[in-house]
Amino acid sequence: MKVFLRAVTVGIVAILMLGMELPAQSADPVVGTWKLNVAKSKFSPGPAPKSETRTYAVAGQDIKGTAKGVDSSGKPTASEWTMNYDGKDRPFVGSQDADTLSLKRVDASSAEFTQKKAGKVVITGTRSISQDGKVMTITSKGTNAGGQAISNVQVFEKR
Repeated sequence: MKVFLRAVTVGIVAILMLGMELPAQSADPVVGTWKLNVAKSKFSPGPAPKSETRTYAVAGQDIKGTAKGVDSSGKPTASEWTMNYDGKDRPFVGSQDADTLSLKRVDASSAEFTQKKAGKVVITGTRSISQDGKVMTITSKGTNAGGQAISNVQVFEKR
């Protein structure tokens, strides 16, 4: 009887813990896979990449982001980051322009971000997701690794 009660208790705890994780996953509209619509995006000074696909997945209390694509010259690109909306700098791996990323939530579907290189702010911007959850727009301004001023609008569509 004790073994049965222990098994039932463990099962109930597991179900409750799983139930607590599911709302966190479904609450953030960024979670999922997003493909860059190059034609709807704007890159200044350019040139635009040939492609990019981003994936965001819940990782405990954080969200892990990865991006894979092809740059304007046909070379593969890859980057990864972990984000939370607490405004703290977190590693941003694979970017020439920045080595940390921080986010602050504006509302349920948008956030402001800051990218830094060696502790210095280099790019700021916003990320917003449409009401229907199908389009993500990332607007950024700052200075790239080559010292050029940038002003980009990236439009992603959910897959």
